[in-house]
Amino acid sequence: MKNWLKHKYALSEEGAKDMIKACISVTCTNIVLMMSSGILYMLIKDLLDRNLTSDRIWIYAVASVGVILLIAVTNFIQYNATFLSTYRESGRRRTTLAETLRKLPLSFFGKKNLTDLTTNIMGDCAQIETASSHWIPELIGAVISTSLVGISLFFFFDWRMVLASFWVIPVAFIIIITCSGAEKRAVRKNSAIKLDMADGIQECLESIRDLRANSAEGRYMDKLEGKIRTVEKEALYTELKMAVYVNSAAIILKIGIGTTALVGGALFASGSIDILTFFMFLMLVARLYDPMQITLQNFAAIIACGIQCERLDEVLSHDVQTGSTNMANKGYDIEFDHVGFKYSDDTDVLKDVSFTAKQGEVTALIGPSGGGKTTISRLAARFWDVTEGKIRLGGVDVSSIDPETLLMNYSIVFQDVTLFNNTVMENIRIGKKGATDEEVMAAARMANCDEFVNLLPDKYNTPIGENGSELSGGERQRISIARAFLKDAPIILLDEATASLDAENETAIQEALSKLIKNKTVLIIAHRMRTIANADHIVVLKDGVVAEEGRPSELSQTDSIYSRMTKQQMISQNWAM
Repeated sequence: MKNWLKHKYALSEEGAKDMIKACISVTCTNIVLMMSSGILYMLIKDLLDRNLTSDRIWIYAVASVGVILLIAVTNFIQYNATFLSTYRESGRRRTTLAETLRKLPLSFFGKKNLTDLTTNIMGDCAQIETASSHWIPELIGAVISTSLVGISLFFFFDWRMVLASFWVIPVAFIIIITCSGAEKRAVRKNSAIKLDMADGIQECLESIRDLRANSAEGRYMDKLEGKIRTVEKEALYTELKMAVYVNSAAIILKIGIGTTALVGGALFASGSIDILTFFMFLMLVARLYDPMQITLQNFAAIIACGIQCERLDEVLSHDVQTGSTNMANKGYDIEFDHVGFKYSDDTDVLKDVSFTAKQGEVTALIGPSGGGKTTISRLAARFWDVTEGKIRLGGVDVSSIDPETLLMNYSIVFQDVTLFNNTVMENIRIGKKGATDEEVMAAARMANCDEFVNLLPDKYNTPIGENGSELSGGERQRISIARAFLKDAPIILLDEATASLDAENETAIQEALSKLIKNKTVLIIAHRMRTIANADHIVVLKDGVVAEEGRPSELSQTDSIYSRMTKQQMISQNWAM
């Protein structure tokens, strides 16, 4: 039961236990509330039988007080078991979701966009929170308590009256269950359309500069308005469809009042039941059907909520990258041993790649675009796991090491720099937790950041805007390089690290790098040949395979891809001059 609840409603172990407790507490509360009807029935019966003595009045008074206290206690327990437990579970769910996302391979994020994941964390969690606190316990509690009351009445009162009163309840539920497939399809379609709209809005905000530069704002906004209208139209259609089923079930419940009155009237007229039993069943259906109508609406909402639960369970149940937190590597050579890699579409990106990036050397990856250079750097840091072969760091298979433990050995400068809406100082300090201001500024000087930081209003304490919007591309890249200097890890991965720098800054940073890389393993990806002029080892990748490798001096003396790329860039530079 617990495992089913965990996957059905994306719950933790504790959350599944709490939901079971919540359902039990709601059931108990409903049964206690019905006790008042039983006391009223007994009181009227004694009145009609002229059997209401002073002792019995005291018994009824004590019983009434007891029921009131029970109602207060069960309501308190129900509140804790439903609302408070749900809020705690919601916190656990979001924390678990964040922890799971932290440990997922990058291949998972390749299938998800930012809007989708944001909806997972915020919208889906909020929807399930409402379902767990309001809908699910109320539904299960109502079904169990109503069934228990029905069974009790069946044995102690006229079974024909029980059937006349209760037959509408399973019929109403069957109507809702019948529409569950159609509802899930509608909600799934609705969710996809909403995600497409949210993605369009986010894309518009992120690319507003390019839209204006190309006078494309009008066309894009027309397209976005079409997406918004589609969401509105689909939402109305889905609501109308569900209203037909829910209202049909509600009408069936109302028919139950009529059947109870007709059957009860006929039985009373024939003398099969007394007036008190007839009155009790009329009171019962009046007490039962209105809450049951709300329960049916909740049932429909729970069916719709299943889509959000599936989306969350997809994340929480996904295989995470695990491994040992203790490394026993001997040195920091990175060895690719017959490595093959495919993305989810089963397309070969790398095929039988073998080479070694040695400690104390600069290994450069070059070749045409799409050859697999960036993929190799990601595999070396275990952002993805290889499909075939092995990658070893100091003789240890990287797939056997916990990703966070492994990444403590890497300083990485990506081609696409990510900065935070904070100061220059704090953006660089990300490279080393707890680094002093002096250490941060020393790393910044090595990355040639002083040149522009000293011109800022508050120097290192100047906020740089969202993703460094207040800085130029070259300035942003220098901050990223400063992080790598600050971390000072034994392995350095540079993916077009100087692509946004001018020749003067590139030369200065290369000089700083030459000091930093002593006794370190450096893997560098570059398209500009001057960036790798002093590399110790060249690996040329083409179409996912190692086309050639060797020292620059060796490759330049042959008719190699490396020599042809060098000559072509020299011609391009001369032409530009």
